[in-house]
Amino acid sequence: MVGADLSTGQRVARARRRLGWDQARLAAAVGRSVSWVSKVETGRLPLDRMSVVGQLAEALGVEVIELTGQPYRHDGSELDSGHAAIPGLRLALQQATMPGGALLLSSLEPPSLDEVSSRVLAAERLRQDAKFTALGDVLPQILRDLIVACDTAEGDDLRRAEGLMLRASHMARVSSNLLGHHDLGWSAVQRELVAAERAESPTLRAAARWDLCGVWLYEGEVTAARDMALRALDDLEPDLGAADESIRSLWGAMHLRAAVAWSRLWDRTEAESHLEEARRIAAGLPPEGNVFQTQFNAVNTEIHSVEVSLELGHPRDVLSRSELVDVMRIASGERKSHFWVCTAAGQMMNGKSEDAAQSILRADAVAPQHVRNRPVARNLVDDLRSANRLSHAEEIRRLAGHMKLG
Repeated sequence: MVGADLSTGQRVARARRRLGWDQARLAAAVGRSVSWVSKVETGRLPLDRMSVVGQLAEALGVEVIELTGQPYRHDGSELDSGHAAIPGLRLALQQATMPGGALLLSSLEPPSLDEVSSRVLAAERLRQDAKFTALGDVLPQILRDLIVACDTAEGDDLRRAEGLMLRASHMARVSSNLLGHHDLGWSAVQRELVAAERAESPTLRAAARWDLCGVWLYEGEVTAARDMALRALDDLEPDLGAADESIRSLWGAMHLRAAVAWSRLWDRTEAESHLEEARRIAAGLPPEGNVFQTQFNAVNTEIHSVEVSLELGHPRDVLSRSELVDVMRIASGERKSHFWVCTAAGQMMNGKSEDAAQSILRADAVAPQHVRNRPVARNLVDDLRSANRLSHAEEIRRLAGHMKLG
């Protein structure tokens, strides 16, 4: 069986055998029973939390993608989720991050920043709706135009151009991480950090650090993500009292990053403390807040509370908290889809497979390109295929087919 066809559990077994370990040794390394390891490897126990996947990856000395099997390729271009744009995106980011990269684009005229700003805004709407194929069609050219703009602009125009470069690089980072190209995500966030320094902007620096936490969370480097979030919060705190909406939003968003990191480290006290601070800040900000694509607002804070409960392994809290989320109030298909995936995982952990099937199908209806590239969602769909007497069994089988599961 080739690697692309392996389940997550089979990849765990492959990594274990490569080390020469038996199941007992892996069980001891992760503080679990041999029975638990056996059920994971045979697919009888789904890996429905990234905290557990990350723990296994660390114990086995492999990258998270070794166990998740990313990137996932799809047959149809309508479901390819932007993979076709990866070569162009990679080249644009290489040019954006190398010294003198603009010289490779010397034939291009400096673009109008007003025109590029409009295109960035339109691309951000695609990113929020997780329409990654459409985003991949436009983002490489936006990056190339901004390489030239950042090389030729001066003064306020330079700061504006670098701000746009940060926003475009963030979209490249999100696309790359979702699709499993984590090296490309690193290139994108490195350009964000450079943009913040060149613009000499504490606000941009905080936005880049927030995104850096996102890269580390995707990679399973949870301790690094936590430490960066805490360091960024320390740097933001002196300016918080008289801060504008952007700083307060980034402060709140950084607390959400910290909450997720602590939850993946299974520290409930710290995770809940950061959630509570985020709630406090969100209560004083606009309900539709989306500073630097953070979607920091009250609804997204409660979506994070559902995720935190899931990662902590408290399925009843997942359900009770999900019932309080007015998810239709958030203007982001990606966030809505994420909410339904987390809810579905919690329902499955509670033995409510019928509800879980309905939730994962709702997630897929909102943002299919997001769901079909998420390891946790794929593991959940794979598990639902074997559930008995599902009224949505045919839809689940169809979704599993789209995901190329088994």
